[in-house]
Amino acid sequence: MRARVTVRVPGSTSNLGAGFDCVGVAVDRWLAVTVTVTEKGSAAPTLERRGTLGALDVPPDRDLLIRGVAAACGKAGRTVPTGLSFIAESDIPIARGLGSSAAATVAGAAAATALLGLDLDREDLTALCAELEGHPDNVAPAVHGGARLVLPDAPPSGPIVASLVVHDSIALVFAVPDFTVETKRARAVLPATLPYEQAVRAAAKAAALVHGLAHADARLLAAALDDLLHVPFRLQLVPGYAEVTAAAAAAGAYGATLSGSGPTVVAVTPRSHADAVSGAMVRAWRARGTAAESFITPRPAGGFRID
Repeated sequence: MRARVTVRVPGSTSNLGAGFDCVGVAVDRWLAVTVTVTEKGSAAPTLERRGTLGALDVPPDRDLLIRGVAAACGKAGRTVPTGLSFIAESDIPIARGLGSSAAATVAGAAAATALLGLDLDREDLTALCAELEGHPDNVAPAVHGGARLVLPDAPPSGPIVASLVVHDSIALVFAVPDFTVETKRARAVLPATLPYEQAVRAAAKAAALVHGLAHADARLLAAALDDLLHVPFRLQLVPGYAEVTAAAAAAGAYGATLSGSGPTVVAVTPRSHADAVSGAMVRAWRARGTAAESFITPRPAGGFRID
């Protein structure tokens, strides 16, 4: 057993419009977790939260970071060590559609794997973290990095994960408002069924997204970012969405949509327009009286790493 390990895990954006529940991209916001084995052999885990995590009020035993440790140990047939001390610091916004829960789950599982030398590879970690956290389209980029296509619940070994190509000229621009949307609430507004014709159009848009990202095809990306499966039903939860997405397009973006279940809006844009798009989206939020911050991911981030 190692005495200490530090894991860095990226945040992620999922869906990207028509890629609902199957497309995710690692973004340049990070969770860093240091786990130390203390001499208090019988002590329960301790957890110190810093950065954006300071707003959380969840007991350590219910924190996805600690649950990720337990899941990895259980998968490997090992007992969770006693006397673990965690220091977690993050700049991933919480409950904003940027994969903070997936990052915490992956951080815990990856830390346990490194600390105890567990025989778990990245595919194993993807499967167990997706099962625990519930969003493989966020988990996969957090584990592997880059842009990922995920076919969930594929027996017998878990999700099928494939790399997606993102053209070198494309950047992602995020506008993060100062309110939250809980994932459970965002799921609750979705319909149980959709008309067949609408499902066919949604499938075509998903194919357009994959090709559009690879080739920076403006027409395909504009169509793909105009989602049919989840965004229309979640607009009620994100006041200002129409104005912010319109501002992004006017500033040169191919289009914009919800990041995950929102309320963050992500624009897919030529890198040359990224700064203009960033400023336009923030101004659109502020015109509605909503404070917002923006950041740019010029290329998909890498997956988790161990220090």
